[in-house]
Amino acid sequence: MPTMKDVARLAGVSTSTVSHVINNNRFVSEAIREKVNAAIGQLNYAPSALARSLKLNQTHTIGMLITSSSNPFYSEVVQGVERSCYERGYSLILCNTDGDEERLNRSLETLLQKRVDGLILMFTENHLPSPETLSRYPAIPVVMMDWAPFAGVNDIIQENAFIGGRMATEYLIAQGYRRIACITGPLDKTTSTQRLEGYRQALQEAGMTRDAGLEVTGDFEFAGGLSAMQQLLALDERPDAVFAGNDAMAVGVYQAIYRHGLRIPQDIAVMGYDDIQLAQYMTPPLTTIHQPKDELGELAIDTLLHRMKAPDAEAQVLVLTPELVVRDSVAVKGKGNTR
Repeated sequence: MPTMKDVARLAGVSTSTVSHVINNNRFVSEAIREKVNAAIGQLNYAPSALARSLKLNQTHTIGMLITSSSNPFYSEVVQGVERSCYERGYSLILCNTDGDEERLNRSLETLLQKRVDGLILMFTENHLPSPETLSRYPAIPVVMMDWAPFAGVNDIIQENAFIGGRMATEYLIAQGYRRIACITGPLDKTTSTQRLEGYRQALQEAGMTRDAGLEVTGDFEFAGGLSAMQQLLALDERPDAVFAGNDAMAVGVYQAIYRHGLRIPQDIAVMGYDDIQLAQYMTPPLTTIHQPKDELGELAIDTLLHRMKAPDAEAQVLVLTPELVVRDSVAVKGKGNTR
C-alpha cells in the first residue's frame, strides 16, 4: 500500500507539501499541486483515516451498544441514531450484546480500544457495563439511553415512562373500561416498573380497586405478549381492556385474542406503548403511546457532541414526553369500533 512518503518521492516534494495538497490547508503553487495529484493518481494513494485520527485525536466515529431483541423499537432508535450521525459527519459502530454480560463487556472494550469519540449505551438493567472498563477511558463521553442512572455515565436520555403508563390507562378508563389488565416488561427494568406505577396511579385516581391478578409480567418481546395474554384469557373473568407495556407485546396480545376467537376492540380493547411503525398497519391499527424515537436518537448524538466540546459540563438527565396516539384498537366501551 503506497504511503505519503512514496507520493512525495515520486512528485519530488516533501511529505509536508503532499499533506498541504491533500488537506488544502496552505498555499501550494498550481504546478506543484499538479505534480502531487499526478503522483497520487499514479500510485492510487488513499490517505490513512487511522493516521489522521491519531494526529487529530479524533476518529469521527460513535460507538453504540444495544441488546439483541425482536422488538422493532430498538432498530427504529438505532436508525435515528445512525441518521443523526451521518448528518453530523460521524460514522456509527454498532455492537450487539445478545443479552450476554461477557459479550457486553468485550464489545465495550473493543469500541473503546477503537478510539470512538463517544459511546451510547442502550440495554436492559440486569446487564451492567463494567465500571472498571469505563474508568480506563475517562475522556470518552458516555450517554445512556432510556435507562436508570449508572456510575460512569455522563448523561442520561429517557422518556417519562410513568406519565406514559398513566396516560395509557387514563384513556382506557375514559372510554368506559373498568377491568383493565397490564402486561409489564421485565420488572428489573426501570421503564417497566414506571409504566406499571403509572397504570396503578391512574386506577387509584379513578377510584378503581387494583386487581393483582390482572398484572402479568412479560418480557417486551412478541412471544411474551402472547403468553401473558393467554394467562389473562384463562381467568374466570377476563379483562375488557389490556395495556401492553410495549407494542411488541401488543402484537402477541393480538395473536392470543385471535386464537381465542375474540375481536378487538369489540370484545377486548388493546393499548400499546412505543408507536413502532408496525402499529399503524396492524388489524385494527393499534392505539398506543408514542415515543419520539428520532428525537431520542438525535438528542443522544447532540448530547455526546456537546459533551466532547464541554467535558466538564454538569451531567444532564433529559426526559422526553410521550404522547397518546388514538387508533382503532380502543373504542368507547359497548359501542365496538366507532372510528
